Amino acid sequence: MAAAEPIIIHYHRDFDGMVSAAVLARILEQTKGIQSTWRGVNYDQRRNWEGFGAGERFAVVDFHFHPRAEFWFDHHPTTFLTPDLKRQYKETDRWRWDPKSPSCPPMIIKHARERWSYVPEERFLDMANWSDVVDAALYESVEQALYGDQPALRIARALLAGPAPDWSDSIVAAMKVGTLEEVASREDVERCWGRASRNRDKALHQFPPTVQSTDDGVVLYDASSNKIRRERFAAFYHHPDSLYAVGVIPTRSGFHVTAGRNPWNIHEDGLHLGEILERYEGGGHRAVGGANAPSLQDARRIAGEVARLLRESLSSGAASA
Repeated sequence: MAAAEPIIIHYHRDFDGMVSAAVLARILEQTKGIQSTWRGVNYDQRRNWEGFGAGERFAVVDFHFHPRAEFWFDHHPTTFLTPDLKRQYKETDRWRWDPKSPSCPPMIIKHARERWSYVPEERFLDMANWSDVVDAALYESVEQALYGDQPALRIARALLAGPAPDWSDSIVAAMKVGTLEEVASREDVERCWGRASRNRDKALHQFPPTVQSTDDGVVLYDASSNKIRRERFAAFYHHPDSLYAVGVIPTRSGFHVTAGRNPWNIHEDGLHLGEILERYEGGGHRAVGGANAPSLQDARRIAGEVARLLRESLSSGAASA
């Protein structure tokens, strides 16, 4: 009897998504005898989401709901691209959505425990805990977020200096069979971590001149030049009293608008940034959101609109800390 076709696990290309892919691949192998390959996805691929994965046997983790996904797990509140897609979703043996989960791996493990009698490996529980920290910005301080030296944080920072988009696929493979310590000690991860750390230092130095305004607790910045390094928490490092930061950054797929709240000043309340950025064909969580823009001019316009909306809400008391 011929072996079943391997399933392709499509994962969001960040620490949370990579752990999700590794965990699901291992779980499917152990509980169902299903072999997997994996491939990263990003927001630019939602433009042809209806035709995504045509002819493939696939799963999706930490990314938008797709009705043809054989297995699907996500925690993003903005996961459904249309009302019709939301109507097609229901929790099943192979699909699960939990927008209250800080990250995706814990809910995959929980589902596998409840539905597939899976007994999780300790290393995956460790990865899931760190995934919550990284994806929900549950760092102890801005210093830990920037300079934390734990294996998970070294891996997460190394991803910022990966040699190619598909490099993350090799890290998923390593996570599937090894511990965070083993993955972090890989020569390529060490090399990328070192490069990313130098980029961090340069980004922190370069950030102040990019700031356009800091009115009403909202930092608006333009780091669209490809000569400027990007650091997610630079705004809160330089402006620790701020509540939100909105900026324009360059990516491989064009210009991107990013918005985040200061996790050390706003904890549970605040506007839902993912829903705000969804208006611009983006998405995210309550605490962080992003959207790709057709042009630099559009990115600057969107960033300005988002910053203005946040300031108006803060001044009215709707998004106070």
